[in-house]
Amino acid sequence: MYARKGLSRRGFVGGVAGALGYMGLKPSGDLLASGFGSFEAARAAMQSNEYDGMAKLANNENPWGPPKVSIDAMNEVWKYAGRYGYPDPGLAATVAQHHGVEPGNILFGAGSSETLTVMGQAFLSPGKKIIGAMPTYMSVYNYATAMGAEGITAPLNADGSQNIDAMIQLAKRNYRDVGFFYLVNPNNPTGVLVTKEDVAKVVNEVPEDMMILIDEAYHHFVDDPRYETAMKYVKEGRNVVVARTFSKIYGLAGMRLGYGVARTDIIERMRRPTTGTQNIGALVKYGAVAALKDPQEEIRVRNLINGMRKTTVAAIEATGYKVLPSQANFYMVNIRRPVTDADRTAFRTNGVLVGRAFPPMNDFLRVSVGTEEENTRFVSAFKKVFPATATQTSRGG
Repeated sequence: MYARKGLSRRGFVGGVAGALGYMGLKPSGDLLASGFGSFEAARAAMQSNEYDGMAKLANNENPWGPPKVSIDAMNEVWKYAGRYGYPDPGLAATVAQHHGVEPGNILFGAGSSETLTVMGQAFLSPGKKIIGAMPTYMSVYNYATAMGAEGITAPLNADGSQNIDAMIQLAKRNYRDVGFFYLVNPNNPTGVLVTKEDVAKVVNEVPEDMMILIDEAYHHFVDDPRYETAMKYVKEGRNVVVARTFSKIYGLAGMRLGYGVARTDIIERMRRPTTGTQNIGALVKYGAVAALKDPQEEIRVRNLINGMRKTTVAAIEATGYKVLPSQANFYMVNIRRPVTDADRTAFRTNGVLVGRAFPPMNDFLRVSVGTEEENTRFVSAFKKVFPATATQTSRGG
């Protein structure tokens, strides 16, 4: 369904590193159905009382929600919910100061997903191409195929990392038709990071006039010294757009706020198809400003998430299953057979919501880090769903 050229599972994860095989993603009902459509259908089918009782480990949210300072700030401005001309909380200035850039370098949207959408609207057209990895965060490919553009992707390496050399070669090979180069760091759904050396390689080796979109939605959870944010390339004036979100570590997923950071001329080009901040609610603006002024809460959440991820991964690996080395608030377990709807239903029966399949990594289950109680519930459910193979030797991954 996704492949222009056939790639077996062995060729996808466990194949020869550096191979230049690729998959081309074109407009397809199957492709589009793998993204938001299935998520929305699942959400619509679940009643609120059932949802509230679940361990929600499917969508990589902060299980504690917004910090108290954000909740307090939002509660103070309900009086503006019925107004257009409410006072500006200084969102643009606060975010710009946070990154050491100017307000003109920032474009806000309803979550980082809108930044990806606008990137497509600004730099893609029928026949244009995105260069990226597969699998990664699929929304940008979905947006592209919907407008007649195409994703040209390189398979991941055997360890789940992105094959940067292959992606660069694809960028050079398709240079005339490339709308932009797409990198998610850490990657979603794997959680595996791209080192600062490899990011520098992308920025320095792709054609100089090629746009590069780097999605750093999970940046805040990284504690590996090999990582570095790409914000410095924006400040250097390179053709780089960095996407960020308040949905993850700041716990504002349901409130919808994200942004892109880039040179002012790039931001102005991206701004043309948008309505500016008119599509962002008053409450979340105040909540976001408050969150950025409480860095200790960010540190606390990162330490909690990372500590519980390591504990939960250790518990799963003790059963004989392998887990990819994540630097995010989720991880992928190699269950050694395709993830099915029956598996997800079995987890749901045990009060746990887990991630969908991410083709072509069909043998890997993505699980978000939740509260301590939710993680414990997941480990218990995992042992029930996969008891027959829990002591077998893992076959790769």
